[in-house]
Amino acid sequence: MFQPSQHDVRRFFCEVAAKQKQRAPLAAIEALAGGWIDEHPEYADDLADVDAALAASYTVEEGRSNPFLHLAMHLTISEQVSIDQPRGIRQAVELLAARRGSLHDAHHEVMECLGEMIWESQRSGLPPDGLAYLDRVRQRATRD
Repeated sequence: MFQPSQHDVRRFFCEVAAKQKQRAPLAAIEALAGGWIDEHPEYADDLADVDAALAASYTVEEGRSNPFLHLAMHLTISEQVSIDQPRGIRQAVELLAARRGSLHDAHHEVMECLGEMIWESQRSGLPPDGLAYLDRVRQRATRD
């Protein structure tokens, strides 16, 4: 399993942003990431300087979300949907996007479910519970 470091993730998104700005060709995963970068123009300054990105610290006390974590979660959800893993996530996300009228808004709701799953796994020391995650997404997709 590929497990990039925090710096790897930050470099990746900064490099994609730079390539987009230069209109350089993008690999498939870069194009997918670039789409989410385009959806978040508020992150342009964070992505413009690799050294600053590597040194940055995003704490709850600052009241600011981590743009790299946010973009990585978008990318993770996109990949999960593309391979339907956990099985059923594609349908749940598509239904949620249809109900909300926006794939982007649906992703933000799915991020909350993904974050809960990760937090629970870290707290319990158990592997992430993909079925509980899927159930949370389905609940959001089927409630008004």
